[in-house]
Amino acid sequence: MDSNCEEILSPNIYYDRNFDTDAAKILPGEFYVTARDMVLVTVLGSCVSACIRDRVSGIGGMNHFMLPDSNQNNNPNNISARYGSYAMELMINQLLKMGARRDNLEAKVFGGGSVLNGFATANVGGRNADFVLEYLHVEGIEVAGQDLLDVFPRKVYFFPNSGRVLVKKLRKMHNETIAEREQAYRSRLGTADIQGDVELF
Repeated sequence: MDSNCEEILSPNIYYDRNFDTDAAKILPGEFYVTARDMVLVTVLGSCVSACIRDRVSGIGGMNHFMLPDSNQNNNPNNISARYGSYAMELMINQLLKMGARRDNLEAKVFGGGSVLNGFATANVGGRNADFVLEYLHVEGIEVAGQDLLDVFPRKVYFFPNSGRVLVKKLRKMHNETIAEREQAYRSRLGTADIQGDVELF
């Protein structure tokens, strides 16, 4: 296996000066798997992100999905990584393809915040959080850490090689911005007033 091969469904690759390493920004409907020592970054409102890695080899990935399942499962053209069931399957398959072992996999999951008025009524964040935990339970993948629900958007930094995660609660981000980004899948998330870093894991 070429340890440098990676699945790039996230085109937003840049150099993060803060962490002095290459980084990939994962937008809604995207995922990224790598064997390299780098950081994977996403911003979540009601969406959920699963960070899954092989705890031995350090091969790991992050996804970002909006809804647990598509209501149009009969049409394969409508399948998208924005749907949790497909997003999880895609990423786990790519991890295994790159050499990760299923019995070494561990997950850390984030998001599912109640931050959007329209989504709060439908409990999209809660459904996403319930889905990802149930999916991992059924697949037999250990949940090594989680930061789910709450009322704040959050920015997540995942370092697959070490398994380290840094979470920032975005306490003053406009919910309209999150709604636009999560619903329209635009190119980049807006900046936010970030108050405090929490080293979770």
